[in-house]
Amino acid sequence: MRVHIGSDHAGLELKDHLVAWLAEQGYEPVDHGPFVYDALDDYPVFCLRAGEGVAADRAQGLDSLGVVIGGSGNGEQMAANKVPGIRAALVWSEQTAALAREHNDAQVVSVGGRMHTIEEMTRFVEVFLTTPFTHDERHVRRIGLMADYERTHELPPLPESARPGSAGVGDA
Repeated sequence: MRVHIGSDHAGLELKDHLVAWLAEQGYEPVDHGPFVYDALDDYPVFCLRAGEGVAADRAQGLDSLGVVIGGSGNGEQMAANKVPGIRAALVWSEQTAALAREHNDAQVVSVGGRMHTIEEMTRFVEVFLTTPFTHDERHVRRIGLMADYERTHELPPLPESARPGSAGVGDA
């Protein structure tokens, strides 16, 4: 499996560690940078490329996922999520890493380099990469709603139970 990786300066140490770890585990890492420490770097430059790499691979039918890393991982996740078709999830535990794949079929994981140890973050990435999507109908349906909105920019209809005046809405 190919794994596209991008980070900011705060994630550089973890990125370099993960590139080596991924290769040791039999993955094909694709490093989108940065390659030197620059406290003023602009993380979208690297994270957008990681997301684009995953999207391009998947469009060609290749097995590919991505990892983006920052100080908190928030901005990096937001950048990767701007790539059409990419679902990037910020994870902070093994459980959130697994659920990102099982329920959301996320293709990119975002971790905060200042939030956890290298060992913890490596484990989060490992869980993410090895957890399959469940393909449960409810999860497929929800992903479809997001994909449709991304394509059309039209909001999905509200379910009957969420419409004003519906029984049960606002009842205590």
